[in-house]
Amino acid sequence: MMARVLITETIADGGIERLREAGHIVDVKLGLSEDALLSEIKSADAVIIRSATTISKEVIENGENLIVIGRAGIGLDNVDVSAATEQGIMVVNAPKSNILSAAEHTIALMLAQARNIPQANSALKSGRWERNEWTGVELSDKTLGIIGLGRIGKLVAQRALSFGMNLVAYDPFVAIERARQLSVELLPLKELVEVSDFITVHVAKTPETHDLINAEMLAHAKPDLRVINVARGGIVNETDVAEAIKSGKIAGAAIDVFENEPVIDSPLFSIPQVVVTPHLGASTAEAQDKAGESIAEQVELALLGEFVPYAVNVAATEASETVRPFLPLAEQLGAIFSGLLSVLPEIVEIEFAGEIGGYDNKITELCVVKGLLTAISDQPISYVNALDVANEHGVQIRSVTTTSSADYVNTVTIRGGGHAIAGTLVGLKGEARIVMVDDHTVDMPPTTHMIILRNDDRPGVIGKVGTALGEAGINIVDMNVGRSKDGLGALMVISTHDSVSNDVAELLIATDGVTRCSILNLDT
Repeated sequence: MMARVLITETIADGGIERLREAGHIVDVKLGLSEDALLSEIKSADAVIIRSATTISKEVIENGENLIVIGRAGIGLDNVDVSAATEQGIMVVNAPKSNILSAAEHTIALMLAQARNIPQANSALKSGRWERNEWTGVELSDKTLGIIGLGRIGKLVAQRALSFGMNLVAYDPFVAIERARQLSVELLPLKELVEVSDFITVHVAKTPETHDLINAEMLAHAKPDLRVINVARGGIVNETDVAEAIKSGKIAGAAIDVFENEPVIDSPLFSIPQVVVTPHLGASTAEAQDKAGESIAEQVELALLGEFVPYAVNVAATEASETVRPFLPLAEQLGAIFSGLLSVLPEIVEIEFAGEIGGYDNKITELCVVKGLLTAISDQPISYVNALDVANEHGVQIRSVTTTSSADYVNTVTIRGGGHAIAGTLVGLKGEARIVMVDDHTVDMPPTTHMIILRNDDRPGVIGKVGTALGEAGINIVDMNVGRSKDGLGALMVISTHDSVSNDVAELLIATDGVTRCSILNLDT
C-alpha cells in the first residue's frame, strides 16, 4: 500500500529514501507547532519522531488514518503508548541504534573525568600552562560500579575490562551466572557505592530510579568517587552531587543528561571537578544513521502488516479461541511472579495444563514473559521482544504442556528461583483466579495492588496483620489464606484499594509471626 509518512524531526537520509523507494509519500516537516502537528497528523498513515515531538493522546486521536508511530531512538517518554494501544496504533522504536554511541560516550566521560581533559584543554587555550593543577588518576585497578546491566551497561562493562578495571554492578534482575559471564560481581546498591571509584548509571527513568543517586546514597561513598550519568536526567540528583563534590565527600562527576533540558544553568556548571555535555550520548553520525534506517524499516513493515521486531505494543491476536482468554491472566501472573523474586532466576518454567495444553501456547508464553519483565527492564517490552530481553538477562524460558490438570480444567503455572504461582479461569465469565502461590493453595482474583505474606501458622497472626494495615491507613479489599502442603507454614494474599509503600512492607515484616512480605503494585 502507498501511505503518507509524516517525519517531524531530522533522521538519516537513508531512512527517508528507503520509505520513498517503497512507494510511500514522505513529508518532512520540521519544527511543527502543536496546532500544526494536530493538522498534519489527520492525513498521515505513519509518523516518525525523535525526542522533541510529543505524540499526546490528543494527537493520536486526531490521527484518523494513523497506523504506526515510529520513534527514531530508544525512549518513549514523549509518546502516549497507552492511548496509541487503545486506538489500535502500533508504536515502534529503534532500541539498538544508539547503544554503542551511549557506551562509548560513557567511557569518554570517564576518561575525561579521570584525566581532567576538558579543564586542562580550557586552561591551555586560555594561555595557562597548569601541568600540576590537573593531575589525574588511572583507570587500571579501579572499581567501576555499573547501575543497570542491560544492553548499554553490558557494553560499558566489556570496554572497562580492557582498562583493567574491577567491575561490580547493581541490577536485581540479572542472573548471577549472567553477571559472572561478564566478569561482574553483583552487589546491593549501598555496597556498590561503598566500594566504587567510578559509578555509571544505565537504567530507565522510573519513579523508583528518580534521584537514585542522592545525598543519602553518596554519604556511603569513598572520597575519590566519580559519578557518570549518560542514561536519563533525574536519576542522579544534580544538587546533591554538586554539594558532595564541594564538601569533598566525592571527587567529581561527568554528566550528559539533566533533569530539565535544555539547561544552561545547573549547580554542577560552576564546579571545576565536573565535566558536562549537552545530552550527546546518541549524537554520533553512526547512531543517527542506524536510528533513521532502523525506524524506516520498522515503519515499512508495519505499513505492510508484517512482523515488526521492535513493536512495543503489539496486540496478542495469534491465539486459538481456547487460548485467547488466558492471555491477560498469563501476563498478570508473570507480573505478580516478578514481585515474588529478589533476583531473576536462571530458568523460568511455564506449565500449561488441561485443555489449553493441547494447543500452541507460544503467545501465552510471551504474555507471561512480558508481564515478568515489563516492570524491571530498562527498555519497553513487547510480545515480540520479550524472549530476547529474557535472554539478555540470562534467563532461560522453558515451557511444559500437559493435557491433564488435577484440580481445574486449565491452569497456567510459573516456577523459578524457589517460587511458584498458578492461575486459572473459572465460571461462565472466565474470571481470573490465583490458585497457588509458593505451593500454598489460595483462591484470589489478581488485582492491581496486592500483598503476599509468608507467616507462621498460628492463631492471632491474621489479626495482627489487619491491625498493622489499618494503622497504616491501608484499606483491605480482599484477603485469602492458604496453608502449605506440609502444614508448617501459611500464606496470606491481600488485595488493597491503593498502592502499598515500602514503609508499610517494613512495618509488616516487623509484625510478630510474619516471615516474608512481597508488595505488588502492577500499575507502576
